Amino acid sequence: MASVTESIFTYAAPGLKFGRGASAEIGFDLLALVGAASGRILLVTDPGVGATGHPARIAAQLTTRGFDVTTFDRARVEPTDASLRDAIVFARGNGPWSGVVAIGGGSAIDTAKAVNLLVTNDGDLLDYVNAPIGAARVPTQPLLPLVAVPTTTGTGAESTTICVLDMLALKVKTGISHARLRPTLAVVDPDLTMSQPPLVTAACGMDVLSHALESYTARWYADFEAKTPEQRVPYCGANPIADMWSEQAMRLLAGAFRTAVADGANETARDQMSLAATFAGLGFGNAGVHIPHANAYPIAGRVRHYRPEGYPQDEAIIPHGMAVALTAPAAFALTFEAAPERHLRAAELLGGPSGALGPDALPSVLRTLMRDIGLPNGLAEVGYLDGDVDDLVEGALKQQRLLATAPLDVTAEDLARVFRGSMEHW
Repeated sequence: MASVTESIFTYAAPGLKFGRGASAEIGFDLLALVGAASGRILLVTDPGVGATGHPARIAAQLTTRGFDVTTFDRARVEPTDASLRDAIVFARGNGPWSGVVAIGGGSAIDTAKAVNLLVTNDGDLLDYVNAPIGAARVPTQPLLPLVAVPTTTGTGAESTTICVLDMLALKVKTGISHARLRPTLAVVDPDLTMSQPPLVTAACGMDVLSHALESYTARWYADFEAKTPEQRVPYCGANPIADMWSEQAMRLLAGAFRTAVADGANETARDQMSLAATFAGLGFGNAGVHIPHANAYPIAGRVRHYRPEGYPQDEAIIPHGMAVALTAPAAFALTFEAAPERHLRAAELLGGPSGALGPDALPSVLRTLMRDIGLPNGLAEVGYLDGDVDDLVEGALKQQRLLATAPLDVTAEDLARVFRGSMEHW
């Protein structure tokens, strides 16, 4: 008997306030969300963002509105289980809270999501981490209002239900995923992104692009087996609404990405990158991502010595967007056969040559872009060798929540081919 296929897709998004100067209105917005100016607000940020003065300015604005603000400024770039527990202990020890404000890149926003979860629900961080690494426990209590204020144009964390972290002992990235983690309000102010260094802009922008491409090429929602209401998850596969956001994000990236990297003071390019990141987040936060993101978890989690310019130099790190991009060309060559028309359309939207055909059309566009914006020339440049492929495959296979969204069934041999094909790009 043939299985019944899905006939329903879901869509959700946070409230959104977009535009230069939007971060000056957070106090007003919090009044509506919290309901009382005497509330206690936990502001979460990281040292680098703290040095820009944006968190202090916003905290002062909230204080003027009557809020009691406490700042946690130890969020780690690329959060770990240890750094998240540090934040959770701080929050549990200094509460109760009326709301949470996250200011920074995806790392600060994800830290705030974990804190919000664990100050409103009991248990340990690992209880909520996705299976098979964690217990994938579902929160039973409502979370506090969370206002997410991105200072980078990339992660889309202000729109999504995901918190990503490194499990240090296991040397793998994983995450927590539940609809209640989605921020209540995203405040996207392009003024806050102007100080991004070139390589940070490049890595974050590739994360935006990968979000748009992976959600656009994800398995179509109606090709999954039918689910019961209890089985529905935020990532439901490509669908008409997510497609619209992804296509618009790609159009914006085609016109602004290279300029934003080469000339960070170009306000028009920064505005368009912020808008592209928002659009892509609204798309992939519902459709989902697949192979490049699954591969990025072990790539970032097993880093040895790589220290990219523009990021903290005290320890090795492969930024998330860079880790995602490193296998993207080979991954989209693999998935081409599942949806040729979508891959060719994406290449066209990104400014690829008119009439390009075949499985290399989109990978060729990506390789050219990555070279132009100064990303590493493949996995070898960030410290990986052919002998690492088996370990990378093992780590990627643990991300079944992501691989399930791929447009074709992915085997270990497929992933090994993608990793080996990503050692050098040009």
